[in-house]
Amino acid sequence: MAAPMLRWGCRGRRWAFARVDGGSCHRRGAPTGSTSNRIRGESSVAQQPLHTAQKTRKGEHKWAAVVGLEIHAQISSNSKLFSGSQVRFSAPPNSLVSFFDASLPGTLPVLNRRCVEAAVMTGLALNCHINKKSLFDRKHYFYADLPAGYQITQQRLPIAVNGSLIYGVCAGKKQSQVIPKTVRIKQIQLEQDSGKSLHDNLRSQTLIDLNRAGVGLLEVVLEPDMSCGEEAATAVRELQLILQALGTSQANMAEGQLRVDANISVHHPGEPLGVRTEVKNLNSIRFLAKAIGECQLPLLVSFFLLCTMSMRDKEGKQDYRFMPEPNLPPLVLYDATSLPAGADPQQVINIDQIRETLPELPSVTREKLVQQYGMLLEHSFTLLNEVGLLEFFQNVIKETRAEPKKVTSWVLNTFLGYLKQQNLAVSESPVTPSALAELLDLLDSRTISSSAAKQVFEELWKREGKTPGQIVSEKQLELMQDQGALEQLCHSVMEAHPQVVMDVKNRNPRAINKLIGLVRKATQSRADPVMIKEILEKKLSL
Repeated sequence: MAAPMLRWGCRGRRWAFARVDGGSCHRRGAPTGSTSNRIRGESSVAQQPLHTAQKTRKGEHKWAAVVGLEIHAQISSNSKLFSGSQVRFSAPPNSLVSFFDASLPGTLPVLNRRCVEAAVMTGLALNCHINKKSLFDRKHYFYADLPAGYQITQQRLPIAVNGSLIYGVCAGKKQSQVIPKTVRIKQIQLEQDSGKSLHDNLRSQTLIDLNRAGVGLLEVVLEPDMSCGEEAATAVRELQLILQALGTSQANMAEGQLRVDANISVHHPGEPLGVRTEVKNLNSIRFLAKAIGECQLPLLVSFFLLCTMSMRDKEGKQDYRFMPEPNLPPLVLYDATSLPAGADPQQVINIDQIRETLPELPSVTREKLVQQYGMLLEHSFTLLNEVGLLEFFQNVIKETRAEPKKVTSWVLNTFLGYLKQQNLAVSESPVTPSALAELLDLLDSRTISSSAAKQVFEELWKREGKTPGQIVSEKQLELMQDQGALEQLCHSVMEAHPQVVMDVKNRNPRAINKLIGLVRKATQSRADPVMIKEILEKKLSL
């Protein structure tokens, strides 16, 4: 994972971000960050731990933090944004580079239709206004992995603006309450990705791989509406789920398909926003939460107090020298009302037609889960947030007769607990949906007890290739079905423990449970507790 880079800004700038409700977010642990002046694309830098947060002294003004994000998502497309070169992860270095990607003289850009459609679809899903006319610009900067010396982007008039992203933050003592929050989306723009610089410290040289140069990106700019790292991480995860549901980006952070630049600032509530810190190249949601956690407050406050002179805006013309892209005309889109008569569908992009093809979004899926299966809202969030867990749950539901609530409990507690304990993904689980469904059927039909079911699940996890039925038969875990034998056993236990029987008759509520436990122990947990209780109550005339 590429280590982040801290970049300092100045106070009073447009991209200063802050936190206004001091108690809404809690630090999970001491995060780590790093500072570096490295070239983009460098694989690693030394990390430096940040200071821990200190409590505000009596009489001091509270410092608050605000967070905004710039998110780059790689568009799912077979070819690059302006050339016909293929897009493939882990291809041999410089094997997917066209003349245009290498910026050879005389080459011209040709816009990829798929990338435009992906941008429109993403904008619609994020409640954005789609501009029917958008422009391309050149953003100049000089790196070895940017052959042209500029990047084609959309600075002046992007393809989508003024959207919103709704996400849920878990709150409460047990994190069981989901609070909906909204972050504004300033704009979504199309732009090229750069190449990659590979630093060989052993030979003291830097190698350039241009396979990534020219790959289409969606840059999603979130306004400074978040107040801590956990909110930012939750918002990024929600956006990741939306992109994956749309199919506009695979958003695999491990492969660099979703990268986040976090902008953080502190100020006194009610006063102008202060010094901005930019944490770049974050490609892990967990590290995002830590990198912009509350423990950065002392670092930012100290820098705020030291910052006394104005610094240049990183997006200013003096830095990037933005200019219109002369080789690309304005990008014109249409809707049902503005579509020219007799227009070739292959030559135009219809916004309303794309709107009709939008798939089901994660928020709708959660609502359906709650309504269809009666699960809690926080459980629906867990099912979607864990990769592959929702599909696993739905496959179990299809194959079992057990109630959905019982399936939910086993999937989220037992199954997910084992996965996290051994740090496995759902796809790596040794227990298949069919095996868990068969186990729940055995439990639902009272063939085995709940404790025996846990033993069976533990055996399934050992990857021995046995079915739940085979494990139950080999270990003799079936519940006792002989009513007469169970009544005799209950009678023997009552005779062996007269004091407990006396406590039951004296209306001690715990005594009956003790008798049930003694009977189950005598049967090696093979007796149904409900049946035992019925027999004991009958014998004791309760």
